[in-house]
Parts: sequence; structure tokens; C-alpha cells
Amino acid sequence: MLFNSLEYAILLGAVFVLYWWLARQRALRLLLLLGASYVFYAWWSAYYLILMVASGAAAYLIGRQLHRASTPGRRRAWLALGVTSNLALLGTFKYCNFFLASLGAGLERLGVHAPAWHLDLLVPVVGISFYTFEALSYLVDIYRGRLEPTDTPLEFLVFIAFFPHLVAGPILRAHDFLPQLRREPRLDAEAGGRGLFLICVGLAKKAVIADLLAVNLVDRVFDVPSRFTSPELLAGVYGYALQIYCDFSAYSDLAMGSALLLGLSLPQNFDLPYRAASLPEFWQRWHISLSTWLRDYLYLPLLG
Repeated sequence: MLFNSLEYAILLGAVFVLYWWLARQRALRLLLLLGASYVFYAWWSAYYLILMVASGAAAYLIGRQLHRASTPGRRRAWLALGVTSNLALLGTFKYCNFFLASLGAGLERLGVHAPAWHLDLLVPVVGISFYTFEALSYLVDIYRGRLEPTDTPLEFLVFIAFFPHLVAGPILRAHDFLPQLRREPRLDAEAGGRGLFLICVGLAKKAVIADLLAVNLVDRVFDVPSRFTSPELLAGVYGYALQIYCDFSAYSDLAMGSALLLGLSLPQNFDLPYRAASLPEFWQRWHISLSTWLRDYLYLPLLG
């Protein structure tokens, strides 16, 4: 189910009406969000949904055991189990066939004939990177003592599966998002207006700019570059840069706008990256939730 489809508009409209009707009934409100998220994800494939539910359930249970562990050794063991299981899931279902193909190509270059390795049962799973990174940050924050594990499985599963951000982010942090689920939601005119504005901007970026650029310029140039002149090739390169930005940031705009209509706030993911004056500044503006996640959970820990 794509964000710029009629099916998504119907789903969001139905959730919006029911959500505010159940606004004061927390358990039913969360059940609605979880059910809508599972419908959204199962629209791609029920197979994907099984993986997400299994990943979320495992992270919830490991997080509780990690918090209860009485010795540093047990805490490290539970954290290692959580990190290993999540990374194994991500590597298997997103990158396994890529690594097998790369290995085969490398052996061929060395003169070693290798069969075409490919596991048909393993397909790239939509959104797996986002909910895997969220589960990892949840476990690491519990280990560091920065977060108390939630006692409510329903609350945690909504955090993992919240449908507006599943396809392309932004990556959520438990300490930011879980408290929002516990509060009774409020929708004022400013938040509602901004939500609708972001949805309109996202649709314009996706349908009017990104898709038109892809069909009328970028795909043609990249398919048969020899047919085009140097200025046309340059236009294709710049067109691709604009296309990928509008396409990616459109999904973030639609996600943030959809969440605002439900009284929830998602982090900003793009901040005019092509206005950056340097490469480091560019990465501070592009996919902000991923770059800050890598900083907090990979780069800084490796530096000690």
C-alpha cells in the first residue's frame, strides 16, 4: 500500500475518524493503531507481517529480561542476544542474496566458477531496517539505564509497527514516542493544519516532481545514455538528484503529516540537504533520524 494511493487515503481517513472517537479509551485506541498498522503492512505481504510481529515480540521479551537481570554479565548476555537476533534477521532477509551474488561475482573474477547462489525464500522485506533499528535502540537504552521497559506489550508493538513511518522512516526513539502513546491525544487547529499541509507537500513532491522527472527525464537518460548529448546527460544527473530527494522526503512528509492528524509527532527527517555547504553538513540534513541513530548507537560507542 503506497502513501500516494487511494487505499492509503481510505485507511488514514477511517483510522482518523475511529481514533478520535476512541481518544479517551487508551487500550482501544492502541488496538486500533496496531490493527491499522498490521493491515497496512500485510497489504505488502502477510509474510512480512509475521517477521515484524516476531521481531517486536522478541525485542519486548528480551527488554524485560535485560531490565530484570541482576548482574552485569547477565545484562550483557541479554543485550548480546537482542542485538545478534535483530542483526541476523536484518542481514538474512535484506542482504543475504546481495552478499551471495557479490561472493559469486568475486569468485568468478578470481577464475573460480561458482553456481548462481540465490535463496528464493529470502526476499528484501519492506521497512525491516526501520523497525530493526528501533528495536535495537530500545534494548540499548534499557541497558544504559536511560529507559524503563514498557509493561504493556500492546504499547511496544504499536511503537514498532506504527504504520505512517514503516516504509521510509523516520526512525523512532522509544523515549520520544512511547510517552505520546500514554497521553490522551489532543488535536488543535495548528497541528491539524500542519498535518494536512505536510501531506499535500508530500503528495506534490512524489507525484508531481519525483515521478514526472523519473518518467520523462531520468529513466530515459540512464537507460540509453549514448543517445543523449552532454547537456542532456547533465540534466539527467541533476534530475536524478532532485528525484531521489523529492521521492524520499515525500514519504517522510506524508508520515509526519499522517501522525499529526492522530495527535502524534514524528521527528524531522530532512532539512533542505542540498543547501548544505559541506559534505558533513549534508549528512546532518539528509535522513536525520538515521544519521543521529548511527551517531548515538554505533559511532559514539565505538569511540568509547
